[in-house]
Amino acid sequence: MVHLFQSIRSDETSRLIRSLRESSGRIVNLTEKIFFHSSSITCRAAYGSVIKDNEAFVNLTAEATAMASGFEIADLFPSSRIVSAMSWTKRRLKAMRRKLDVILDDVIDRHKRNRVENGSGNSEFGSEDMVDVFLRVKEEGQLQFPIDNDNIKAVLYDIFVAGTDTSAGTIDWTMTELLRHPQVMAKAQAEVRQALKGNSSVQGNIVHNLKYLKLVIKETMRLHPAFPMVSRASKEEQMINGYTIPAGEWVIVNIWGMHRDPGYWKDPEMFKPERFQDQSLDFVDGDCHFLPFGAGKRMCPGIAFGLANVEFTLSQLLYNFDWGLPEGVRSEDLDMTENVGLTSTRKHDLSVVVTPYN
Repeated sequence: MVHLFQSIRSDETSRLIRSLRESSGRIVNLTEKIFFHSSSITCRAAYGSVIKDNEAFVNLTAEATAMASGFEIADLFPSSRIVSAMSWTKRRLKAMRRKLDVILDDVIDRHKRNRVENGSGNSEFGSEDMVDVFLRVKEEGQLQFPIDNDNIKAVLYDIFVAGTDTSAGTIDWTMTELLRHPQVMAKAQAEVRQALKGNSSVQGNIVHNLKYLKLVIKETMRLHPAFPMVSRASKEEQMINGYTIPAGEWVIVNIWGMHRDPGYWKDPEMFKPERFQDQSLDFVDGDCHFLPFGAGKRMCPGIAFGLANVEFTLSQLLYNFDWGLPEGVRSEDLDMTENVGLTSTRKHDLSVVVTPYN
């Protein structure tokens, strides 16, 4: 399935490269470009095409995610109807929900019309995409519980956020760390450019063999895991460090803290990709102190898709451009403040100056 989407990945990355070339020598908001790039890949893979109002959709999901991660006084008094009624966040979320409904309803309606008119799936490959599958399951009614359009829209929203924020955030943080560490940047670029040897595009099989770039990505995901905390429910009563965890109790797993624990990592606050060179830690079956995609049955189901997007995009960015910071900004002065929320993204966008390599 990951190979099936290579054409989409290549097409959207080429679009990103062209856009950056047009901005050569000028200050570019790289964070913004990366997020729209990632959203386009996710939409085409899951919905069959880029959403008609993609920019509004990206901005709405970003705002909704930030608000869902926030805190307000109503959270302290969940049983108070008065406080709940006065909640400004609740009213804003309802307003955003209505706007998101309009966008996602259009996606579903377009798929319904195409299924009736053409009798085929809506994916770019002539088969069913994810929306088609949900509509078919709904029509057949073979599930133990019925699903409606609201259920479908909820899943489509989850897929978009999970497929966009995580990949885009990882690419954004990787470029930030590389700009902060020019020697690491030079080494990663040398590997990519040596592997290509003048080829006009990065091929998937070549990207798979970029060993140092993989170390860079692992180290980025250690310091900046896409989901800094995840929740899990205890199946049975457990005793942890003298604390009793009852069966069925929800537990918050602090992945961000585990990834920076000096008991497991030497110089945990330093960006050192080489630390993974002599370790067998992997994304899937690694030890419990390295869990960028979670673990067990509830680990991220899109790990292969997400990693392919991250590796391919980064290899193209490193091959096609030399990277610098705006005049007066030193690498050691880069703002590394993180957003505190469901996903780990930069609080302030990354501004760069790009110079085409060829």
